[in-house]
Amino acid sequence: MGGTCSNSGQRSALLPIITMDGRGVEKEQFFKIRIEFLVATPMNRESQLAGYGLSDEAIAGALKPLPSQGETVVDMLIQRKDVNESSLLEAMGTRLGLPFWSDLPTEKNGVGFTKNFSIQYLRRHKMVPLETPDGRFVAVNDPSNFQPVDDILHILGWKDARIVLSTQTAILSAINNAYNQGTDSAEEFIQDMSDEESPDSIISEIEETADLLDDTSSAPIIKLMNLTLSRAVKDRASDIHIEPYQSSLVIRYRIDGVLYNALKLPKKIQSALLSRVKVMAKLNIAEKRLPQDGRIDIKIGDKAIDIRVSVIPTAFGERIVLRLLDKTGVILKLPDLGIDEERFNLFSDLIQSPHGIILVTGPTGSGKTTTLYAALSTIKSPEINIITIEDPIEYRMEGIGQIQVNPKIDLTFAKGLRSIVRQDPDVILVGEIRDRETSEIAIQSSLTGHLVFSTLHTNDAASAITRIIDMGVEPFLISSSVVAIIAQRLVRVLCPVCREAYTPDDKSLTKTGIDKTLLEGHTFYRKRGCPSCMNTGYRGRAAIFEMMVLNDHLKKLILKTSDSNQILKEAVRSGMLTLLQDGSRKVLEGITTIEEVFRVTRM
Repeated sequence: MGGTCSNSGQRSALLPIITMDGRGVEKEQFFKIRIEFLVATPMNRESQLAGYGLSDEAIAGALKPLPSQGETVVDMLIQRKDVNESSLLEAMGTRLGLPFWSDLPTEKNGVGFTKNFSIQYLRRHKMVPLETPDGRFVAVNDPSNFQPVDDILHILGWKDARIVLSTQTAILSAINNAYNQGTDSAEEFIQDMSDEESPDSIISEIEETADLLDDTSSAPIIKLMNLTLSRAVKDRASDIHIEPYQSSLVIRYRIDGVLYNALKLPKKIQSALLSRVKVMAKLNIAEKRLPQDGRIDIKIGDKAIDIRVSVIPTAFGERIVLRLLDKTGVILKLPDLGIDEERFNLFSDLIQSPHGIILVTGPTGSGKTTTLYAALSTIKSPEINIITIEDPIEYRMEGIGQIQVNPKIDLTFAKGLRSIVRQDPDVILVGEIRDRETSEIAIQSSLTGHLVFSTLHTNDAASAITRIIDMGVEPFLISSSVVAIIAQRLVRVLCPVCREAYTPDDKSLTKTGIDKTLLEGHTFYRKRGCPSCMNTGYRGRAAIFEMMVLNDHLKKLILKTSDSNQILKEAVRSGMLTLLQDGSRKVLEGITTIEEVFRVTRM
């Protein structure tokens, strides 16, 4: 087991118990020496044992042969509950001159070592390297397990590292945190995964709502899925795409509205990984021919995450998309939306209307619900009864009634809306107008003294009129009930760390409608890329809007035609700023780039 070695300086902290004049010791003898060294003292033996929290029975048990390979004396003592783990480690630290750390500095710890060791290796030996501003350390749970410590120090080239003792929980949490931050940890999991990994062994482990960073389960697939979820949350991803292809399985994250490749996995783990997701979402793992929808509730650190799961069959297997919703997220206020002062005042007046419909339009993921909840948080008061019906409930808000659509029991938007009207509401939020029945009930509600907020999937504000008429709603009902239509998009915000100033070409300026004379008073920026923004050049998103208020001219035009082009021209003549024009303002303010505005407005 032991003997002198060339890197004796690295072992100096452990020399009092791991060597005897350079001669090796047998395993059982070694543990006996260690325990006897722990309790041997000129002081009264019984009082010393009491001070360490060790009983005679515990010592006798520790001197017995170990019951299973790989188990240590510390493991056996703790499992038998002969002694408290912290008390035992403090006692060891006192006798061996090693500090005991109940907590490890995981937040400021370097994670470069994750490229040198598999997570299984460190977990098996219950030790973790710590590179902190205060120096280099190796935290161990059992100081007798010295060989892996030597290996770690040798591989990392650390000659000045110190040994510290810590609990198993603290060490495992530090390992989890490091591999969560490490860039190559998922690949490490794949390399360590055996060819015999059975999906049956994975789907038997039903997961409860728990902190994924503290999950020390040994199944590689479970750890891979936990890592995928925790890294997505850390990278601010809104969606995770798990896409099967002919010879591989690709995982992509949607960050700030754009998809990025995260992992390319071997085809052989596809079945196991998809089964794991289905188990977490409580879906039918045997059904592979039909689409399925489910939900997962998880906790990562201090974040409670609600995940919507969509599974569809494709030619090369089932494809899964996970939509991540942070339930602990703060609801934005109107000033946080980034609306200019003039239109902010206009929007504030609109949401104070006693009745009518206010529609927010845009594609999926453009922030429509966030805008509506910002409006609700502004007008919410004890004097107003607010009820919402949504699919799903994306934000939890105190003081309002929220209804979850449930198609399985035939609770649709239309049926829920009928019931809401009988609850004496002042303000109603309908998650989405999808059909004629829902739109007609919403219009009837607005005409009978209710203020109705809802969303619609159209390209711009003018197209919303065409869409509603196409559903079968009479134009005179639209002109009588709709107060305003707000179209919005989300543009990525330039990274403040690495953005660089430049002079745009004439073609770009012409496309955005920006006059050359404005170049003198404003600075244009373009993206570069740095570690702070994951080399994308952007970090975070901001909204751009167009607000079409239905004045008398527009109402008369709607009665004559449903042509969105004519409606758009009339709205612009009435003073409406288009999405492109509002995006150009954001460019002039140095918030985003010309290319980003083009991307979301499709101009």
